[in-house]
Order: sequence, then C-alpha cells, then structure tokens
Amino acid sequence: MVELSIFATITNTSPQFSWNLLDDIAVLFHYDFMVHAFEAGTIVAIVAGAIGYFVVLRSSAFAAHALSHIGFAGATGAVVLALNPIFGLLAFTVCSGVAIGALGNRLRGRDVTIGIVLAWTLGLGVLFISLYNGGYATEAYALLFGEILGISTGDVVVTIAAGAITIAALIAVYRPLLFASVDEELAGAKGVPVTALSIGFMAILAVAVTEAVQVVGVLLIFALIVTPAAIAVRFTSRPFAAILTGVLLALAFTWSGLAIAYYSPHPVSFFITSMAFATYVVVRLAEPLRRRLQRRESATAAGG
Repeated sequence: MVELSIFATITNTSPQFSWNLLDDIAVLFHYDFMVHAFEAGTIVAIVAGAIGYFVVLRSSAFAAHALSHIGFAGATGAVVLALNPIFGLLAFTVCSGVAIGALGNRLRGRDVTIGIVLAWTLGLGVLFISLYNGGYATEAYALLFGEILGISTGDVVVTIAAGAITIAALIAVYRPLLFASVDEELAGAKGVPVTALSIGFMAILAVAVTEAVQVVGVLLIFALIVTPAAIAVRFTSRPFAAILTGVLLALAFTWSGLAIAYYSPHPVSFFITSMAFATYVVVRLAEPLRRRLQRRESATAAGG
C-alpha cells in the first residue's frame, strides 16, 4: 500500500496503540506527514460537508461522482506532461463542470449530459494511460483511492487556497443557489439567473471534488461529499443546521479515519468510507423507530 510504505520509510517501525488516549493522540502529530494529512483532511472535510448539502438538495450526486472520474483523466494527462496531478484534476473537473452546468440546466437533462461528458473524458484518460511510461501502478493507486499520508507542504497550501476560494464562492451565491435548488422554475420566474447559477455551482463542485480526491480518491468521492450531507438532511430540514451537521460528520469521519489508519496497515480511505457508510446505514435503520416515537409524542400531546 502506498500509505503504509510512507510510514514505514519514515519510522522503520510499526505504530503501537497504548490505550492511553492522550498519549496516542499526541503521537499522531510527531511526524510532518501526519500533520499535513490532518491539515488537508480538515479543509477537505469542511468544504465537502458544506457543498454536499447542495449536491443532495439538487440531486447532483451523479455529477459529483462523474466529475471525480473526469478528474482522473486530467490527472493522468498531467502525469504524462510531468506536472503535478492536482493541476490536471482541477483543469478537467472545472472545465467539465462548467460544460455540465451550461448544457444541463434542467434537472431532467443532466444525467444524459453528464454521461456524454464522462464517456468522452474517460476515453481521454485511456489515451493518457497508454502514453504514460512511468510507474503507473503507484500513481493510479494514489489517484483512485487517495494518498492523504503522502501530502506535502505544497499540497496543503494548494488545498487551503482552493478551500478558501470554494467556501467564499459558496457563501457569495448561497441565497440564490438555495432558492434555485429548492424550486428551479419559481426561481427562474422571479428573475434568478438559474443557468448562471448552475454553471457556477458546478465549477464550485469541481474544485471541491479536486480537493476531496486527495483524501479518498476518485472512486470513493461519495464518502465525503455525499454521505455526510445525506445523513444530515435526515435530521433537519433547516439549511444552515444541515450544512453544519454535514461538516461535523465529514470532520469526524476524516479525523477518525486518519487516527485509526495510523495504527493500522490498512489505507485511510477504507476507514473513512466504512465509517460514513456504517453511520448512514444506522441512521436509515433507525428512521422508522424515530418516526414512530414522533407520532407517539404527537398523539400524547394531542390527547393531553
């Protein structure tokens, strides 16, 4: 595993869990690669949790998933040109996101548009892979499944900059985006620039996907962008509360995954995705019980 080899190269030992939680937490920050992982992971989780609410609200989960695969083509293209894969990821996801937003401004047409763009860019990815003569296995593993323990200081700076831009853009369009996400036709009738918002949101989502790829990889993007928000909307219908809950869940999954992976030979992305999935399953299974309790409380209040 890529992540395990990084730890072994630096320490030449296997980390041991002492059951003294304070000491075990302190040990996590003894190495720069772990500090960088927590820094980048925190920024990515905040951005993913915030934008994930709108992804769920706008039924754009397929778009988030597709952009991550499109970004894979861009990253492989950058590697062919001996550039940092993150720049290829960003270029392809932003351009494709803008195209999806411009061509698929109506919800019913987005899946077809996204599928067309996705198929074309995957073809480009196959071409770039055939042109690449380097150590493809290592690069492909990192892009597909994430390599958060291999993030450098420069990667952290890029992540912070991209995260700040994403959050600022999301705040700037928050009110009209929320209106258009809830009722696109009414928003258009009221003069809200629905198409421009669609393009802008897809561009913001593209940047968020590019950041999240570093943590969970292109194949596991749902874990941070979709799952926390999908859990949050089942607890509250208030936008701000749902966004805050999604951010907190994304942070919890990321931090816990990093901490567990430090003492385990398994990759970080496995723990992040597994905890997110398990939490979602528990919430779904507990929902009927919660509804019965709410009905019982309502009946009791009405009878009293």
